[in-house]
Amino acid sequence: MADVTQSAVPGATPAPRFIGSEIYRHSSYGDWHPLRVPRVSTVMDLARSLGWLPSAQFVVSPRAKPAALAGFHTADYLAALQAAEAAQAVTDHTRLRHNLGTPSNPVFPEMYRRPATSAGASLLAGELLATGGVIYSPAGGTHHGMPDRANGFCYLNDPVLAMQSLRRNGVRRIAYIDIDAHHPDGVEHAFADDPDTLLISVHEENRWPRTGLLTDVGVGQVFNLPVPAGMHDDDMALIRDALILPLVAAYRPDAIILQCGADAVTEDRQSRLALSNNAHWAIVAGLMPLAPRYLVLGGGGYNPWSVGRLWTGVWGTLNGHDIPDRLPPDAQAILGALTWRGPLRQHQPEPHWISTLRDAPRHGAISDEVRRRTAQLAARRAVWV
Repeated sequence: MADVTQSAVPGATPAPRFIGSEIYRHSSYGDWHPLRVPRVSTVMDLARSLGWLPSAQFVVSPRAKPAALAGFHTADYLAALQAAEAAQAVTDHTRLRHNLGTPSNPVFPEMYRRPATSAGASLLAGELLATGGVIYSPAGGTHHGMPDRANGFCYLNDPVLAMQSLRRNGVRRIAYIDIDAHHPDGVEHAFADDPDTLLISVHEENRWPRTGLLTDVGVGQVFNLPVPAGMHDDDMALIRDALILPLVAAYRPDAIILQCGADAVTEDRQSRLALSNNAHWAIVAGLMPLAPRYLVLGGGGYNPWSVGRLWTGVWGTLNGHDIPDRLPPDAQAILGALTWRGPLRQHQPEPHWISTLRDAPRHGAISDEVRRRTAQLAARRAVWV
């Protein structure tokens, strides 16, 4: 167990903790893959440059062993994943059975060690939150992973493992909220029929994996809100205030997990949504007082500037820091050194991607479909409550 500095006041809630690792700094899914860009290392560097990440709040992530991962994943799959990393190749049988060595889930040097590290962070978070607190693991949020196969860039499903870890450490009622542009099919697969789990997902309709329909209810505590392309900050504010926060407050969870994927912002080419990072930060802040245990994970995010800025602002929000109007020179140098190469990529960043963390708000008329679908789910919430 990592050594974690607690508050100096006996019995006080510890300061938020950031679980990270250097493994992400030079690890890539390949030169052509959307996850070739640096993400977690950028957040660590930016947070430190702003004075937001003292050593007392940083926890080095352990790497989960196969036995710990077997709470959700099959032994055959874990063995195949390790073998693929060792050989840097897969057989046709492994590719077909476990979905490894595909364009979405390629063979790369750390294909077991990297996801096992983010899974280790989520397993550790469940232990550290046993007595309460706030933990941030931006490397987490791999919500598509299935028990016996990789899925959607996700080799392991660390949100599921985090929920299992919380349960082992005395937590009963868990609220899982997902604001990634893509539906968390792996998490829903694991917990849709668990009466002590509330699942809420806001995701783009007709976007891979094309699951998470408005009518999917599980045992009555699954709330899927597919939203149309172009959803902006005002749409999300309605969803936040009319659905997400009232639903979680009424549920009275023992723990909240927020998957805070950064691919729903305008600058990300993996969705057609139009949020600014302000929308994410408002949800992070709104959920914070609603449970004694709070775990915030990363997820999608494929523009290196937008994901680094958004996730750094998440950490600032969790700590109550003011977001600076203009970044200091050291922080600007970190963002200025990023590159984004490949087809359909913007080679030159916009000036504000370097000089600021906060996007300009993206306002607009609230979509009739967003109003209708939110009201439909809110009505079901009223019956459920």
